[in-house]
Amino acid sequence: MPKMKAAICTGYGPPDVLTIAERDRPVPRDDEVLIKVYAASVTNSDLFIRSSDVPLRVRIPLRLMMGITRPRKEILGEVLSGEIVQIGSGIRRFRVGDRVYGLTGFSLGAYAEYKCMKETDSKQGCLAVKPANVGFEAATSAAYGGLLALQQLERGDIQPGDKVLVYGASGTSGTVAVQYAKHLGAEVTGVCSARHAEFVKSLGADTTLDYTNAECVAMLESYDFVLDAVGKYRTSELKEACRRQMAQPGERRGMYVSIDDGALRLESERLDRMRDLVEAGIVTPITDKVYPLEQIVEAHRYVELGHKRGNVAIAVNAITVDEVTRPSTSRPASGPP
Repeated sequence: MPKMKAAICTGYGPPDVLTIAERDRPVPRDDEVLIKVYAASVTNSDLFIRSSDVPLRVRIPLRLMMGITRPRKEILGEVLSGEIVQIGSGIRRFRVGDRVYGLTGFSLGAYAEYKCMKETDSKQGCLAVKPANVGFEAATSAAYGGLLALQQLERGDIQPGDKVLVYGASGTSGTVAVQYAKHLGAEVTGVCSARHAEFVKSLGADTTLDYTNAECVAMLESYDFVLDAVGKYRTSELKEACRRQMAQPGERRGMYVSIDDGALRLESERLDRMRDLVEAGIVTPITDKVYPLEQIVEAHRYVELGHKRGNVAIAVNAITVDEVTRPSTSRPASGPP
């Protein structure tokens, strides 16, 4: 049986519970494709699964779902991008050579050199042809942060001229949210640290606020839509004030939404839509750092600091010059953004 390298999780705890090991390379069933994984991503969801460091009311159901003393799926990772190297007899959407990106859902497994996935959408993941104009690492940012931002911004039905505030504007979801909200014609305020202010403005934000500066609370306005792009478990005085700074009674509306509100929709059509936005230049996925798979522990430690700018990717398989330059078999985008 051919082997592959993978990062496995031996128990709940700090990043050191992740180790590199050899495992059998998976073999695709009739309804599956085998992906050679070039890049994965370290997401906040990965941190929660690995550490189980969440409030008790969440920890118990999380462990019942994922594993009591350690994750049932020893290979973590929810986001991947790579190339299809083998397909089952029943596959219709993809062919060998397609460069794809997607989310692995409850099946996890992205922290490995190879991963089998079904071509149909389910809680076990979704898959689509990746944007042709960005690399594999950037594609993982679009897959996770992009879909999260898109799903929550849609709830706001944002119109030209709306005032939108993105809390956590320099993160994986926040960077996409700022760009897409600006594309929709909104007046965008990005909340981030002072050192990321100019970067967030370069993405299209009209104004930035420093979440570490208590004086910025007085600078909050009334907003049509507020997106918490860091999640409910990270807070500040400014974030709590954001909840109270909705549109005033009698105005059109005011909505506060967190990326933790509701499960992420695992739909390949939404990946197609994100691909169109990236290929049209409307959204540029941001990658902060890329770590080799062997440095997965260091990557988790860095993301836990909470100061990353955009996405942190994991380089899983080495990409050769031939793999970068040869023509892709991927089909064109499905339509206008």
